[in-house]
Amino acid sequence: MTTPYNAPPPPQPAPKRLVRSRDDRWVAGVCGGIGAYAGIDPNVVRLLAVLAALLSCGTAVIAYIVAWVLMPEQ
Repeated sequence: MTTPYNAPPPPQPAPKRLVRSRDDRWVAGVCGGIGAYAGIDPNVVRLLAVLAALLSCGTAVIAYIVAWVLMPEQ
């Protein structure tokens, strides 16, 4: 099969964006958005976030709040 030299290139897929989930949320949708972006179950992200919050003396909570403010909603 031959293609003409002046054929347009195929369309590029849309880039993935890190956004807060509107459908899969418990508090603000941050963990749901990170899970969707990374392609993993959001419950795993939530579990890791809770563990980090318990072990980091509040740093993970501050990081969650910062992500809540900075990540756009879906």
